[in-house]
Amino acid sequence: MKADLIYLASQSPRRRELLDQLGVAHEVLLPQVDETPLPREAARAYVLRVAAAKAEAGGALAAARGLPPRPVLAADTCVVLGRRLLGKPADAAAAARMLALLSGRRHRVLTGVALACGARLYTALSESSVAFAELDPAAIAAYVASGEPLDKAGAYAIQGRAAAFVSRLCGSHSGVMGLPLYETARLLEQCAKDGPS
Repeated sequence: MKADLIYLASQSPRRRELLDQLGVAHEVLLPQVDETPLPREAARAYVLRVAAAKAEAGGALAAARGLPPRPVLAADTCVVLGRRLLGKPADAAAAARMLALLSGRRHRVLTGVALACGARLYTALSESSVAFAELDPAAIAAYVASGEPLDKAGAYAIQGRAAAFVSRLCGSHSGVMGLPLYETARLLEQCAKDGPS
């Protein structure tokens, strides 16, 4: 199994940029995975399960296409307010509702990372705490109108305009973006150390 290049099972340009930041060469694969939470599924279990499913589906897709076997990296991020999971908003109205819920409150951002390395599957979890300032309706409307929140978990991008909403962050900035670099680097090191399986 070659490790000089990996497959990234994600269409997220942010994850690509973060892998570039680590200096990890990658090609994108887009496997189809059902990301619907299971009944009463805990947020931590959810992001780890979905990340693992994406990594395994990416490996199956590579094999089906006759591509060279390489490690497959995947991740999944969710925003958690209390016991409520906030995924990607369906539309602008849903984005505005999510932002109103987050306004003036602290929430958690969980990102599960999975690396399929041959027959082995390595996983890691990043958990961060993010506090938002109070957002007035005009600020929410302007942000939603920018289009930025529409494909983001919790309806915001910390690396974009929503950085101005964050009054406090405890944890991993890259994890909130969607790919925690510390955890990702450790998984890649473990895969390289263990070698082909």
